[in-house]
Amino acid sequence: MRNKFETQLDLLNNSLISMGALCENSIANAVKALQNNDLILARDVMESVKEINQKEKDIESQCLRLILQQQPVASDLRLISSILKMITDMDRIGVQAGDIAEIVTYTDLSASKDSTHIADMSEATIKMVSESIDAFVKRDLDLAHRVIKYDDVVDDLFTKVKNGIVSLIVDDKKHGEQAVDTLMIAKYLERIGDHATNIAEWVVFSITGTHVKV
Repeated sequence: MRNKFETQLDLLNNSLISMGALCENSIANAVKALQNNDLILARDVMESVKEINQKEKDIESQCLRLILQQQPVASDLRLISSILKMITDMDRIGVQAGDIAEIVTYTDLSASKDSTHIADMSEATIKMVSESIDAFVKRDLDLAHRVIKYDDVVDDLFTKVKNGIVSLIVDDKKHGEQAVDTLMIAKYLERIGDHATNIAEWVVFSITGTHVKV
């Protein structure tokens, strides 16, 4: 019975890795669409939100089957409940990547002065998403804590984008609307960082049984 549980848990881990990869690709492609004003790629990202949402439903079903069929002990239930929390955050990451792509479809921000910081935010959030999933699969508490701490990098980059936009609006009010759209994109990336932090916090809970908001 325990061997069967471990096998099904391995399948769950693979599903989480797959969902994480979809989230990473969505973030990267949304920012690539922004940088190149690529409307086709932006629409592809918006469609990928549905695939991420379906992945959430599939993993949720896997978790419920494990609970119903395998009679997990307390530590197993903690692990499964952590997964259920994590996939909610992962689904929100997909939605926010789609929100970035949606902005690309109605305004051209490819020449934005803040594109470098946006690209840096994208790389940082992708790193956080990837490493938070790795921390869960490898049961790596130290890596989970590093992901949580790395959120400060994303927050600092958001501050730089925000300050740059304030200066832009002061210097050139004609581009105020574009500045607001750029700020929204930066805010979505900051939220993605927050969701990756949440995932890492649930990894810590799954290992230690303690959920502490940092």
